[in-house]
Amino acid sequence: MNLLEIIAEVQNLTEDEKRQLLDLLERQLSESTNEENPEFLAMLESRVRAADNGGRAYTLAHAREALKKSVRRPGR
Repeated sequence: MNLLEIIAEVQNLTEDEKRQLLDLLERQLSESTNEENPEFLAMLESRVRAADNGGRAYTLAHAREALKKSVRRPGR
């Protein structure tokens, strides 16, 4: 599943589920030490190669922004 497909599926979640997902992602990302994880490095290398070959690339910032835009926080 690519990022656009994931974002489309996020749109089908309830507001509460979106908030839970956002909280989970923020917790996991703040605790992450993936820089030393061989699987992470291999995935990063493959995405860099794809971007170098003209493939579409997404950053973590893009994913966070898309998720935040799809979540309505209480009182906003």
